Amino acid sequence: MNAAAASVRFDWRYAWDILPQLGSALLVTLAATVLGMLIAIVLGLALAVWRRSPIRALSLPAALLIEFVRSTPLLVQMYFLFYALPLTGASLSPFATGVLALGLHYAAYCAEVYRAGLESVPRGQGEAALALNMSAWRTLTRIVLPQALPPIVPALGNYLIAMLKDTPMLSAITVVELLQQSKMTGAATFRYTEPLTLVGVIFLALSLLAARAVAWLERRLAARGNRAAAPSSSVPGAQA
Repeated sequence: MNAAAASVRFDWRYAWDILPQLGSALLVTLAATVLGMLIAIVLGLALAVWRRSPIRALSLPAALLIEFVRSTPLLVQMYFLFYALPLTGASLSPFATGVLALGLHYAAYCAEVYRAGLESVPRGQGEAALALNMSAWRTLTRIVLPQALPPIVPALGNYLIAMLKDTPMLSAITVVELLQQSKMTGAATFRYTEPLTLVGVIFLALSLLAARAVAWLERRLAARGNRAAAPSSSVPGAQA
């Protein structure tokens, strides 16, 4: 009983000793999350625009791709990219493959968030801008998107946190991220309490920090939108 209790007791000195190893793996986790989210944000917007296109040759493939990705597990997609990409001649590292899988998977979810946000903007806003000879791209980036962003920021923030918590799946394609490093450390010393506890605390802290950052960004965008509301309301057709 005493030996079992000793093996469960948290050893602070051991936890301090393994922090550098976990810190190196944490950088991999953070890099995968940031890069994957950048892909998801950019590609998700493109998919949303394509899906809303009146040209069926653009909207139909985008809709099919979104539904396919949303209906299949991330792990299956990650395995597919890891084993299928080399057959096409594309040589990517396991880390790059994992980032690509995360980005593509969450791009499908971000696309639906973007689409809901874009459709919430009154159609007259875009029509008024086009009537003033603004290009479609300028109308999207300067008129429609700034109004669509504030309500969708919380949802995008939730997907950022979800992606962070999905990074342990990268270990399935040999990427040594935070959780995998903790398992390797525990296997080498036969002590799992400290590394797994530290990993849990780190993920909790990062999730809370990300949630705070998203809330701050939401407030900033809302305040900026309120300041811009008065001038924008004077645009002909804006109230349509």
